[in-house]
Amino acid sequence: MAQLTDTKAPAAPRDPGAAAGTAGPGRSGGADRTALLHWIGVHALGVAAALFFVLPFVFLFLTSLMSDQQALTRDLVPDTWEWGNYAKVWNTPGFLTWWRNTLLYAGLGTLLTVVSSVPVAYALAKFRFRGRRLSLLLVIAMMMLPPQVVVIPMYLFWAKQLDLSGTLWPLIIPMAFGDAFSIFLLRQFLLTIPDEYLDAAKVDGCGEVRTLLRVVLPMAKPGIAAVALFQFFSAWNDYFGPQIYASDNPAAWTLSYGLESFKGAHHTNWNLTMAATVLVMAPVIVLFFFAQKAFVEGVTLTGVKG
Repeated sequence: MAQLTDTKAPAAPRDPGAAAGTAGPGRSGGADRTALLHWIGVHALGVAAALFFVLPFVFLFLTSLMSDQQALTRDLVPDTWEWGNYAKVWNTPGFLTWWRNTLLYAGLGTLLTVVSSVPVAYALAKFRFRGRRLSLLLVIAMMMLPPQVVVIPMYLFWAKQLDLSGTLWPLIIPMAFGDAFSIFLLRQFLLTIPDEYLDAAKVDGCGEVRTLLRVVLPMAKPGIAAVALFQFFSAWNDYFGPQIYASDNPAAWTLSYGLESFKGAHHTNWNLTMAATVLVMAPVIVLFFFAQKAFVEGVTLTGVKG
């Protein structure tokens, strides 16, 4: 009799990777959804922050293009685009004078600040001399001193002793002696320049002045650009200084101070006031967009080394 045998096939070995293979796509899908939600959340916050800063400028610009009657309503979009408002502001008596004074104050003041601050910052960053730390502490102390503290003695000196009241020179001339914030910022940036470059220049026969001009200045362009922009923006928007020294002479007013007078004369013409504000802000906004790369790089590198 034939012998009966078990013909049942042996069970296939269990693939340990099968379970992982079935669970892998699920975990990958969950990770993708998490990454997508994170991306949406971050960009939503970025868009909200951008709108928070941009919408006031949009409202300002749209109001500047409204008619006199519509500017007093709750409308957000002009019915008719009154581009002539900018021509009216530009042709206002004194507005071009305010522009020239502001360019003189901001441009010449920035140039004097950079020229006078760079050598001082270079000495504090690269020279080793007695009293170096004390000098740096004095610079920091000057940064912490509010200008309102010394405004009375400074006004008496410039107005009474030198008879420069009614001009912008009491604000421009002191910039030829350096600025504490500019010196400190440049000093922090110059610390990031390796000393080996300076030593190599001196080995080649360069003195300190030539080393500063040929080696340090080309490498310090981002820091100098940042300082120049800070100083230019500060002078362009300065209201306190012109109010103290130039308020009694309309021919010496700047845009920041003249805009207050313009607002008082056109307190019911919000479209013209907004148009004047746009004309005052436009140069600094355009300048920042063209120089923002050097500005951001200079500000970032100033904190690399203390």
